[in-house]
Formats: sequence, C-alpha cells, structure tokens
Amino acid sequence: MKPVRYSYSITSALLAGGAALTLMTGYPAGAQEAQNAQGQITPVAGAPASFADLTEQLQPAVVNIFTRQRIEVQGMGTPFFGQQGPATREGQSLGSGFIISADGYVVTNNHVVTADGRGTVESITVRMPDGTEYEAELVGADAQSDLAVLKIDAGKSLPFVRFGDSDSVRAGDWVIAIGNPFGLGGTVTSGIVSAVLRNTGGGAYDRFLQTDASINRGNSGGPLFDMHGNVVGINNAIISPTGGSVGIGFAIPAGTAQPIVQKLIAGEEILRGYLGVRIQPVTEDFADALGIEKDRGEFIQMVQPGEAADKAGLKAGDVVLSVNGEAVTPDQTLSFLVANIEPGTRIPLEILRDGDRRTLQATVGRRPTDEQLAQQNFNPEEDGEQDMPQESGEFLANTLGVRAMTLTPQFASQLGLPTDTKGVVVAQVDPSSDAARKQVRRGTVIYSVNGRSVGSVEDLEEAVRDAQGRGREAVLLRMRDRSGPTFSQAVRLR
Repeated sequence: MKPVRYSYSITSALLAGGAALTLMTGYPAGAQEAQNAQGQITPVAGAPASFADLTEQLQPAVVNIFTRQRIEVQGMGTPFFGQQGPATREGQSLGSGFIISADGYVVTNNHVVTADGRGTVESITVRMPDGTEYEAELVGADAQSDLAVLKIDAGKSLPFVRFGDSDSVRAGDWVIAIGNPFGLGGTVTSGIVSAVLRNTGGGAYDRFLQTDASINRGNSGGPLFDMHGNVVGINNAIISPTGGSVGIGFAIPAGTAQPIVQKLIAGEEILRGYLGVRIQPVTEDFADALGIEKDRGEFIQMVQPGEAADKAGLKAGDVVLSVNGEAVTPDQTLSFLVANIEPGTRIPLEILRDGDRRTLQATVGRRPTDEQLAQQNFNPEEDGEQDMPQESGEFLANTLGVRAMTLTPQFASQLGLPTDTKGVVVAQVDPSSDAARKQVRRGTVIYSVNGRSVGSVEDLEEAVRDAQGRGREAVLLRMRDRSGPTFSQAVRLR
C-alpha cells in the first residue's frame, strides 16, 4: 500500500506546484481552453445513470451457496501426526452462483463447493434471493478451470440468465457484479473492465477479465454482467494485500467457461492438450540474449521424457514462437494454446533453435491431473508437503510415522533413479518417530518390507499390516536415501 500512498502524495505535490507556477508567471486564466470545456459531455450508450433496472431484472437468477464440511484436524501429539488419532470439526464455506436454466442448473466456482485439504463436503445449500433454500446436487466439477455445476429441484420454473460474448468485451466497458460477499447476499457492485486476457501466472486457464467492480470473499462463483444483462465472466479471485477488495478482481471469461459447463452438464470427460515441457516467458533479458522480439514466444527449460514434446524433437533451449499458427504471447501463452487443443491432434510448432527458425510436427498428448503434475514437480531436497499430494492415509502415519507416494517414473527421474524403478517414496516423516531416528526422510525410497517387495503404497500398507498380524514390533526396510547407497534398517512400529 505504501507505494500507492506515496504516488498520491507526489501527485498532489505536483498539482500544487503547477498551480503556484501559473500564478507566478501571470498567464491569464482563459489563455488556454481545457479539453473538456467544449460543452456538456453526455454519457454514451451503455453508461446508465442508474443500474437499478438492470439489477432488478438480473438479481432473481443469482444465488448464494453454502456448504457444510467435515474437516479432519490433528489430534493430540506431534505437529504432523496425531498419536491419539485424527479428530474432525464442522466447517462452512460461502460463495455465489447463478442459474443458467429454468430447470435449476447452477454455475459456480469449484473452490466454492469443495473442501480444502483433508475435509469433505457433506451438503451444499443454494439460497434464492427470496430466502428459499434448496439442497443442491453436485453435477460436475473441474478443478483446473475452477468451475462447477450444481442442480436444484425447485418443482417449478426458475429465473435464469445466459452467457454472453466475452470476446467482444473491451477494457473500459461497464460491468456489474452480483453476489454474496461476506455473507451479505444480493450485493451489487459496478465498475469497468480494467483489462482483458489478463495473465496472472501462465497456467492453462490463466486468462481473466480484470475489473475494478468490488469483489470480496463470498463473491466467488458469482456472475459479472455486461450492460445487456449477459454473463461475460464468473468472478473468481482478487489481488489484495489486505484480504478485501482494492479494485483488482478477476473473472473467468464466459467464452472459456461455457464449453466446460456444457460438458459438465452432459457428463462428458474434459480432455486437455499437453506437450510435457517446463517453460519460461521470454523477458527483455531473454530477448536481448537470443536476439529476438520480447514478449513473443516462450523458452523451454525442460522436456519431460516420453511426452509429446520429446517425441516431436523439442529440446531444452528452444523458443516456441507459435502453436498451430497461433502466436505465443503473454496474452496467449503456450499452456493456454495447447490445453485448448484436443489430445491426439497433430499440430505444427514454430520454434527458434540456435538462431534458426524451424517447424516441428507434434501430436498433442493428454494433460495430466493436477495431482500428477504436482508429482512431476516433486523436489526431495525441499522440506514440506505443499508440492506433493500424499497418497497414503493415516495408517502409515500412525504405524510407521511416514506419509508416502508410489514411485512413478517422474519421481524416479527426479531422484536420479531409472524410470522403471519400483518402490515407494517418502513425502513426509514424523520427527518423533523411530523412522526419523533411523535415517528415513523426505525422498527416501522404500524397496521392500521384511524381504517383501513393495511397488505401491498399498503394498507397503499390506506389508506393515502383515507384520502387525504376526506380532512383530518392528519391520526391516530395504531403502535408498536420496542419492546415497541402498541399505537395510529395522524400524519400530508404533
């Protein structure tokens, strides 16, 4: 916030200085005519004196969404593993949504109707503007685009709204947002579109409409309307140092959302294209070093073995300039372009390699799930669990003191092992466990238990259960500690 306040102070100082200079130089007040002094400026069509009529027409189709969740919390014991077993507590979340059909289909954000971490959603309630509540069924959800569709049965026709053409939206257009911020249902805010195709991180669906209409917690999933009453965006996120609206809000464009919503309603699987590369934007420094135009193309940092890019001959150090004839730019990233191509499609990739332009032919692969992508990014040298979903449940945590994942070819490659290596990789270790005292740590690969090979988390759990059934108080683990040698160690069970 400080840079903004400083800017205001500087601006005020400059304005005051300018006024003083005018008085001192003695210029007559009417010597120059202001640009806005030609006559009365009237608002153009689309800038109404009031939003009341539009709000009255649209508000009946905008709903509030509440979920009841059962959240697993740690019991008494260590910070990571509750030795007295997990406990649960009840939680709630709130958000917004809008009805898109008379028979009760409701669109919202996926994060509104899913629980974080180790929670589960027990019920979803949709509240109408008149206060009537309906239990909602989750028809389908898509985490990558953060979209979800619900269904309510009201026993009657419901008011609904339609998607509009977000491609025709321009920066400066008026928009209004209706939603449920902080539980204050039916709240209307207005503003303009601050930017279109705003990219905030380079993901496959990271292209938003930016608006200064106030969007706060609870507005998620609500509609962003144009002045014709069409849904041009679905309010999704904000940038804020305070947690509240500072005029930088983002909405998923209707053009991105509508096809996904239709597939969710139809029960169709949502397939996305994938090349299998790690990329970096071409910054000014990159452009100068490579002798190319900045903000054009993306630099390939790494190519996943066996994926579409590898098969097409793409290499680390290449710059991808276009995909299937579409230029790669900050507004139209490589991830976005490829994700929106059906897997199995053969496409040309225009690249720059060693100063020469060339074209490669690639057959687009299928984009992995978020969990699989997280596995590919696993770094055994980093402590923590934020980059790796744990496959194992409470059993291994309570008996062996670890959480683990099945060793995949991606994990094996990152650990310096052959990609066909079988085993289980440790993701987290309870520091008070005997496993921690016996040199088991994040990135350790477990090959066998009591001489019994383990190729998955299920194998490991079964082997530990077998040892318990035999009355064993410890198990003999054959394992490898990151880049070290393979060794055996007896680890006591809890």
